[in-house]
Amino acid sequence: MVKDVDEAQAHDAAGGAAAPGRLVLLTSSHRVAPGQLSWPAWRTLQEAARVVCPDPGHPQLPYLREAGVAVEIADPRGQELVDATSGGRTVVYLPPSGGAAPAVTDELARLGGSGRVQMPDLELLPGSWDLPGARLLDLVQVMDRIRAECPWSSLRTHEELAAYGIEEMYELVEAIEEGDREAIREELGDVLLQVVFHAAIAGGHPDEPFGIDDVAAGLVAKLVHRHPHIYGDEVAETPEQVQANWIRLKGVEKRRESVTDGVPLASPALALAAKLAGRARAAGLPLPAAAPEPYDPAPTDEVRLGRQLLAQAAAAQAGGLDPEAALRHAARHYRTAVRAAEARRRGEDPGDPVGPGADPEAGDV
Repeated sequence: MVKDVDEAQAHDAAGGAAAPGRLVLLTSSHRVAPGQLSWPAWRTLQEAARVVCPDPGHPQLPYLREAGVAVEIADPRGQELVDATSGGRTVVYLPPSGGAAPAVTDELARLGGSGRVQMPDLELLPGSWDLPGARLLDLVQVMDRIRAECPWSSLRTHEELAAYGIEEMYELVEAIEEGDREAIREELGDVLLQVVFHAAIAGGHPDEPFGIDDVAAGLVAKLVHRHPHIYGDEVAETPEQVQANWIRLKGVEKRRESVTDGVPLASPALALAAKLAGRARAAGLPLPAAAPEPYDPAPTDEVRLGRQLLAQAAAAQAGGLDPEAALRHAARHYRTAVRAAEARRRGEDPGDPVGPGADPEAGDV
């Protein structure tokens, strides 16, 4: 039976109860397998006079019983828990699996703040806690459910999602170039969505299924193998040495016959040109020239322009510049100039200056 605060105070003042002991609120993470508790948690559970849990379906209960820990299924109030610690006893309260019980914790806070109740030593003991990356488990569970129950998502294929992956990567690049931290976080999430979505689709393949764990395992093995200076005996003290090791090991893994193998031809044209030129330069092979080659004595205007752009991309790559990013920056600047010119045409103030080197009135747009 629950005693109110005044009755408990009077009972203690009359000497009818010994000093309270210890009340432990034991929490655990649903992202950690049940039964995987810390040693302090197990020791406290085994030494406690009472272990109380209001949730008969709590995932820890079977493992506690298997370990010989008696658990009382009850939903006590805060005062009852305080009373149960009388005589120096330790009582463990296991909150419901859905989270803390605010009614209990709120009452304990009120009792402790009243100054009229002799409180036990209150302790919040994490029996298990999330490790970095634990929320990825939630993401996988949510994606699996959406894939199973959503009328749209359940029918999607790798081929149908391919364009979304490209779009999300470009949006991430834009956020990075703009320095928008909030947008970067959001766009990284959208890119990650593509990964778990494709993995969920792959898991349903009738002949060659694989899942997100297979994807992660392959990536871990690759990273460990390509960092022998961390996980092995090789030495790499500069970024150049690390890159050289990476390229060498990647070539061995892929068993490539050409330095151009593995360069996706679907890449944006400038990025593709720079990548090919970089591979050729590293292998000591000829670099592109703007002039026509002997086998093409009468190039069209399109071919001639293409050769010029290829040579420019190779020169940028040699100078440590990203021609794709450079052109994208110029295009963004040009877009700003166009918008300023449109504002002037409407008789409006274009706002911020369009930046150095751009003068819409002079025809820069």
